[in-house]
Amino acid sequence: MTNFSETKKLLERSNSFYIITAGMDGNYSYVNEHYSRQFNYIHENFVGQPYYITMHEDDREICSEVSLKCFQNPGSLFPAIIRKHDGEGGYIYTQWEYQAMFDEQGNPEGIFCLGFNITEFVAHKALLDGAMDQIRQKSHLLNKIAFNQSHLIRAPLTNILSLVPLLQKYTHDKQSLSLCNMIYESAVNLDNSVRSIVSNIDEES
Repeated sequence: MTNFSETKKLLERSNSFYIITAGMDGNYSYVNEHYSRQFNYIHENFVGQPYYITMHEDDREICSEVSLKCFQNPGSLFPAIIRKHDGEGGYIYTQWEYQAMFDEQGNPEGIFCLGFNITEFVAHKALLDGAMDQIRQKSHLLNKIAFNQSHLIRAPLTNILSLVPLLQKYTHDKQSLSLCNMIYESAVNLDNSVRSIVSNIDEES
């Protein structure tokens, strides 16, 4: 991206990429057509205007820090995400690559920036992060359910499964014995169901 003139020429009429340059005075020295159209509600002619008039006030420091890195590391690119006013009270998220410009004598001349709109990506990421938070919350709930089922339910079940054989051993009445057998069978089925549910939750977690 060191051949700034060629890059400007190539992307002058781009509908996807922004190109701006700012001089050492902090004012715009060039903007391509896409940038001009996108933010013309802020100013009709950006050249000569302060670089920060389109951006969120809190992002001015980011811009200054990245620009300083560029001058400290000539020829290197440095990224930045900058919020721009959308003209409706909100902001457009933009991704940029910054590089320092120098004149033929090697003196600092300004900053060259190539950027594009990432608002949709940021919105989708926010939705994804929200979905991941819900998944984590539900996973925590499932683990809690698994714990309750494993400890609060199976503990009494274990007692029942231990007690019923004793009752069967000392019960001689056929009707009572049949009832004990039904209780034992139901307890075994319930224990197996709880084990299966807990196992499935553990696998999902």
